[in-house]
Amino acid sequence: MVAVNWTDQAIEDIGNIAEFIAKDSLKYAKIQTQRFFERAEILEKHLKSGRIVPELNDESIRELILGNYRIIYKIVSETQIDILTVHHSRRPIENSPVFSKKE
Repeated sequence: MVAVNWTDQAIEDIGNIAEFIAKDSLKYAKIQTQRFFERAEILEKHLKSGRIVPELNDESIRELILGNYRIIYKIVSETQIDILTVHHSRRPIENSPVFSKKE
């Protein structure tokens, strides 16, 4: 079984998404938050179930799609993955602090 590690950035992303949704509905904010964690459970047994992130073309960085969101993770080893970020699919990946180009 693979250990799924949620990074601080990924948890912050989920918190920001929930906060945005909660402006309209606290109920749906809670439901969406739960969906993120449930969707990622597949990685415990199938770490390569997500597709390679097309913008990065790196075999170790993959994503699961959940509605309009991309759960982006890195395969650290055969026994560990790190969820790097949860990102809205309409926003460029470079907008994420994880992948922004630092000068």
